[in-house]
Amino acid sequence: MNVRVFTSESEAAAACATLVSNAVREKPSLVLGLPTGRTPLNVYRELVALHQRGQLDFSRVTSFNLDEFLGLPPDDPGSFRAYMERHLFQHVNLSAERIHFLDGSAERAEQECARYDAQLAAAGGMDLLLLGIGPNGHVAFNEPDESLQALSHRARLSRETRQAVASFFGDDVSKVPLAALTLGMSALLQARRVILLAFGVGKAAAVTAMARGPITPRWPASFLQLHGNVEVWVDAEAGRGLDGSR
Repeated sequence: MNVRVFTSESEAAAACATLVSNAVREKPSLVLGLPTGRTPLNVYRELVALHQRGQLDFSRVTSFNLDEFLGLPPDDPGSFRAYMERHLFQHVNLSAERIHFLDGSAERAEQECARYDAQLAAAGGMDLLLLGIGPNGHVAFNEPDESLQALSHRARLSRETRQAVASFFGDDVSKVPLAALTLGMSALLQARRVILLAFGVGKAAAVTAMARGPITPRWPASFLQLHGNVEVWVDAEAGRGLDGSR
């Protein structure tokens, strides 16, 4: 696990966008795993800027988002699909047929999860996966538990996680769905390259536990220690518990 400490979140976001651009240039048919939340917003702004300058062509890229709130249709303003439309999809030339998303409004969650896993397998898995991390160590919506699930599944969201995403629901935790559909740990660990981004002191404990603590389902991100090609990109505050980051 390679840790890189940046002087600022904006510096890390620009570097991440450049990395994505270079990866697409090397492999125009790149399969890209995309997160949501506050952490990747600056990355998406940088990717849009590169595309608008003619430096990034998404026309052959395939994307898979990591999760979606259960019960929300794609056009719901609080859905992650709507988030991606606002911040990335509307502004770049990703082909609609190459955009993949879990459908939170599907009548049968288990069948929807199986469908999504099959689509990802048919695409050959993710070449490059961008990840955030929750304050409680969750990745995608794989929450701390006694054990973790390998495949896509319905996940009950912890109160801590619901509080972290309440800003997307008018800062009203009661409006945040109680559950979500998410890729499982197998898909994340099988991605060929992983870039995990974390910023701010609120992520410091999770980053330290992920990179330096024992591998445990109580900190799902700690399983990334088993991956052979993970880069952890943090600012000084998020990396304050790591050796050499002070």
